[in-house]
Amino acid sequence: MKLFAERILLSSGWHTQQTLTIENGVITAITSGCIDGAEKVAVVIPGMVNCHSHAFQRAFAGFSEQGSEGQDSFWTWRSIMYKFIDQLTVNDAEIIAQQLYIEMLKMGYTRVAEFHYLHHEINGENHVELAAMAKAIFKASQQSGIGLTLLPVLYRFSGFGPLPANDGQKRFINSVEQFNQLVSDCFTLSAHYENTNVGIAPHSLRAVDKTSLEQAVKHVRSLDDKAPVHIHIAEQQKEVDDCVAHYGQRPVEWLLNNVVLDRQWCLIHATHINEQERQGIIASQAIAGICPTTEANLGDGIFPSSEFLAENGTLAIGSDSHISVNPIEELRWLEYAQRLIKQQRAILATEKQPSVGRHLWQQAALGGAQSTNSNTGELAIGKQADLLVLNAKKVALFAHHDQHLLDSMIFASQQNMINDVMVNGHWVIKAGVHHLEQVSEQAFSTLLASLSA
Repeated sequence: MKLFAERILLSSGWHTQQTLTIENGVITAITSGCIDGAEKVAVVIPGMVNCHSHAFQRAFAGFSEQGSEGQDSFWTWRSIMYKFIDQLTVNDAEIIAQQLYIEMLKMGYTRVAEFHYLHHEINGENHVELAAMAKAIFKASQQSGIGLTLLPVLYRFSGFGPLPANDGQKRFINSVEQFNQLVSDCFTLSAHYENTNVGIAPHSLRAVDKTSLEQAVKHVRSLDDKAPVHIHIAEQQKEVDDCVAHYGQRPVEWLLNNVVLDRQWCLIHATHINEQERQGIIASQAIAGICPTTEANLGDGIFPSSEFLAENGTLAIGSDSHISVNPIEELRWLEYAQRLIKQQRAILATEKQPSVGRHLWQQAALGGAQSTNSNTGELAIGKQADLLVLNAKKVALFAHHDQHLLDSMIFASQQNMINDVMVNGHWVIKAGVHHLEQVSEQAFSTLLASLSA
């Protein structure tokens, strides 16, 4: 197919009057001017990658916002969440994920890294098909049309020690041997689903030990030497304190000293890090996966984004618990948190790229592509055609010259400016509508009415 854009943000910057030739989901040519037969659109930007998702938590959003006289925290939220998941079946997980992925597409996410740890039956027993829950996620991605990087989660312990898993974690727990079989099964499944790949997610240093971490990484890299490896790290101060008490080192410090990090690793949250840890992440070329709305919702803390980006760190964004499903809000919070701390403005810009909005969008898209080992993140020849078409009428209501357009989209507009969404060369959203959204919304709302926290 051929797509003519009046304005388009290519890897080299803004351009006008360009035609993309797309074959088998990949951009094979970019030509000046309009080619006969090309579909015409106004403004095109790259799709965004969501580097961190727990799909089932979309149905949980809103259940945990009751006050507790200043005593609520991540840890009390987690206890409520454990009770919530005791109800979810394989079919429920698919319904929730499909609804979530349609919402993601409508807001501009074209690929998602699913940090998937809901593995077993409600009673904690294995499914007859070990990867039954993972298969539900694959099916939801195919039905919605979003690109998927599935990250089965290795979860062995409830805390440093190691402490035995508690009852609320019974659906997560696997031995290393069983986990590696699950990962192999997911690779087999991925071969049958378009635009998907597989990595792993050792849950956290409190949930795995060094031996199991090493064995899991070794196994997945034997299947794909560029498989993504994601891990929750240093999200909460208690986690840091417990790690120091057990290992005598901070979480990121321990990881840097005990594991060979590379550009396929994504450190989710990394909220509580010191200068040496920050520089170590950057030197390793690992990605920092930041989820500002969830980190704010859970009271986690604020990642040192300005220092990290100034030192050429690679950053990606995720919606995590899906209290918000909106990359614009994630990027806005990323910048605003720094403004509140430093009492300055336009912090996450650079001398080379003074537009905060454009800098954040492009950096997060590229970082997200790296975090998923996907051929996405920018619009260029040889890249997958994952792109967003903006609504020209809505764009015209704000400052919209090239240098201002993404600033307006992220900081000025409270509307969804996205009109159409293409993933892997296929239109999945047209005129703001997904062809399954009504059916999906009905199934989701029916399910939600039957659930309780």
